[in-house]
Amino acid sequence: MSSSIPVSVSPERRRRLLGRLTRSHLALVGLAIVGLTAMVGLLAPLVLTTDPVAMDFGALLRAPSRGHLLGTDQFGRDVLARLVWGARLSVRIGALAVALAVVVGVPIGALSGYAGGVLDNVLMRCMDALLAFPALLLALGLVAIMGPGSTSTWLAIGIVYTPGVARLTRGVVLAERPQEYVQAARALGQRDRWVLVRHIMPNCVSALLVQASVNFANAMVIEAGLSFLGIGTPPPTPSWGLMLNEARAFMGSARHVAIAPGVAISLAVLGWNLLGDGLRDALDPRLTE
Repeated sequence: MSSSIPVSVSPERRRRLLGRLTRSHLALVGLAIVGLTAMVGLLAPLVLTTDPVAMDFGALLRAPSRGHLLGTDQFGRDVLARLVWGARLSVRIGALAVALAVVVGVPIGALSGYAGGVLDNVLMRCMDALLAFPALLLALGLVAIMGPGSTSTWLAIGIVYTPGVARLTRGVVLAERPQEYVQAARALGQRDRWVLVRHIMPNCVSALLVQASVNFANAMVIEAGLSFLGIGTPPPTPSWGLMLNEARAFMGSARHVAIAPGVAISLAVLGWNLLGDGLRDALDPRLTE
């Protein structure tokens, strides 16, 4: 029988997995940060009604106060409002990019690992060609081709992480293909497509969940990097990377303008990485029995 975690999990095993996850204090911290970031991002219009692009030239670079909890930037815009709406953008781009990488990468990796031969070589060489480029450099080139904007940003990031998802899926399929339960399914006359989808692919779920959490964190960093370089989300749309870029000239006189988005990026990435570590430990087949 397969040693990995199937898609359909019994209530008892589900409780064990949840128990292992909740016993990890770092995983709980990561889950809390991720949940807070996602909640703020999804509920941005309800969390804060202040217009994030409204300028007030009578309140330029104001320090944090009761009226502006995180101060204002060089255009008098409320930093807290821009931070909250920037979380919405980061969550949306990260989710879309990870979804694209999974939707495209999983079928490529599954087909490559199960079919083998020439098809495997062709598909994996294409993935290797993409992996040869540093992630940020490849994303930068793709956005430059497609043009700046949030749509081109998540498309570029999704393409960047597709090869990693494909290779991970292929590795799991290659490991499971010689197993006895696969050979038994074939001996019973089941079609290759059914064997792959019903018997092998469920064993990719645990690895893909961990990979998705890591990719989500990396996607947020790349989105911020592209916006920082001026080719990601165009102004005045709130973006954490764009906020950092605009704050460079005021590091000496108004540090709060740079501290807020810098801390937000660091905490969000830390949260996803801690959650990924917790998921890895909880879904490890050697620890779940």
